[in-house]
Amino acid sequence: MAEPAHEEKAAQHERLMEGLRIYGGHYAELSRRFAAWLGLHSTDATAVLEIAAAEERGVPLSPARLSERISLSTGATTALLNRLEAAGHITRTREHTDRRVVTLRGGDHIQDRADEFFGPLAHRMGAAMDRYPPDLLDRFESFVADLNATMDAHLAEPGVDV
Repeated sequence: MAEPAHEEKAAQHERLMEGLRIYGGHYAELSRRFAAWLGLHSTDATAVLEIAAAEERGVPLSPARLSERISLSTGATTALLNRLEAAGHITRTREHTDRRVVTLRGGDHIQDRADEFFGPLAHRMGAAMDRYPPDLLDRFESFVADLNATMDAHLAEPGVDV
């Protein structure tokens, strides 16, 4: 018979994983709604968000990095970038000393549109996180980083890429 402490720990793990699955579902639905709001296919909107977020972090993406982030082949990513650039949602620049390196930037309006759509949620999420002390948020940050590293390692294993 399993120990009660072990059973409670397993139940807690399941509740946490279910909470993360629900959060993932909400994130996917929000992304779908953002895409519809912009009049884009969901993959295109996801790419726009990835490009804008990377640029906001000060580490703009190359087409190859975007391809990895959104799990598309290089050819499909090129077609996607051609669509986004033609619509004015992104630009491709050559700002690296190696002129072969292409940097992706959001179009002039994209950050404004993303802020307009996501701004109210960002304020709500900020208020929700403000209820927790910084040391606990540090622990949450470590927890999420550990889960992401675990998922990355699993996804990198042979046979997982079907």
